[in-house]
Amino acid sequence: MLRKLAAAVVLLPLAVVIILFAVANRQWVTVSFDPLVSVNPAYAVSLPLFLLIFIALIAGVLVGGIAAWLRQARWRRAARRLEREVQALQDEVAAQRRQLVEQARAASPGPSPAIPPPTP
Repeated sequence: MLRKLAAAVVLLPLAVVIILFAVANRQWVTVSFDPLVSVNPAYAVSLPLFLLIFIALIAGVLVGGIAAWLRQARWRRAARRLEREVQALQDEVAAQRRQLVEQARAASPGPSPAIPPPTP
C-alpha cells in the first residue's frame, strides 16, 4: 500500500508536468532530414514540438541504456564464468562428502549378528 502511495506521489506531479509541457508546446515544427535543400527537402516531417522532444528523450534513454548494457558485458561474462566455477566446486565438495561417508561406513564394523540392534 505504501509503495502505491509513493508511486502516486511521484507519478501524479510528473504526469501534470508532462501534460503542461505538451499543452505549452503544441506548435507544429517541420523536421527536415535533407541537409542540402532547406526550402523543399526530400524528406521532412511536421509534428508538434512536444512530440519531437519526447521522441528525442526516448531515443536518448534507449541509446544510453544500450551503451550501458554493452559496457557491462565484461562483468556479465565474468559473473557467468564465476558461477560455473562455483557450481563445479560445489559438485566437487559434494563428491568428496559422499566419498567420506562411504569410507566411514566401510571403516566402521557393522553390528554383530549375535547382538541384536538396540530398540528405541
